[in-house]
Amino acid sequence: MIRFVHIAGLSSLVAAISPAALADVDMPNRKPGLWEIQIVGSQMGSPTIQQCTDETTDKEMRTSFGPVGKNMCDKQDIQKTATGFTIDATCNIAGTASTSHTEISGDFNSAYTIKVSSNRPGGPAGASSEHTMVMNATWKGSCAAGQKAGDIIMPGGIKMNIKDMQKLRAMMPQ
Repeated sequence: MIRFVHIAGLSSLVAAISPAALADVDMPNRKPGLWEIQIVGSQMGSPTIQQCTDETTDKEMRTSFGPVGKNMCDKQDIQKTATGFTIDATCNIAGTASTSHTEISGDFNSAYTIKVSSNRPGGPAGASSEHTMVMNATWKGSCAAGQKAGDIIMPGGIKMNIKDMQKLRAMMPQ
């Protein structure tokens, strides 16, 4: 059960930041089809998540999960750069403060990379907890048989749809 919650949390992060965290920025939709996202630097190794997208579900991800960051983050500075976007944020998630710097680069048609560096002060003996995670997304083609737009396929074959994620979001403490 703990593994499922951690994987669901990773999926939420991927859904929320790839590229949904940029809800207020003029950002292109990802190419419709199947995207494979490998997460490197996770506490669970390097899980791979697949997302089946179309224009509507990419927009739903931005409108559904973009405001989550706004509610939890006192600061969320999003900038367009020559190679993509950067996000600097100061957030409070479940009573724990953290800062993060995110760099997003790529073309959203064949591949993109998201690098997140976060720092959470106040660990044991006042030490900070620093963590870096990289998400490498690659377009794989059409969605597989049995998949529909909005499906997120997590490690172990667990499948959720954006509609399910919206239900989980409604259960999160505010």
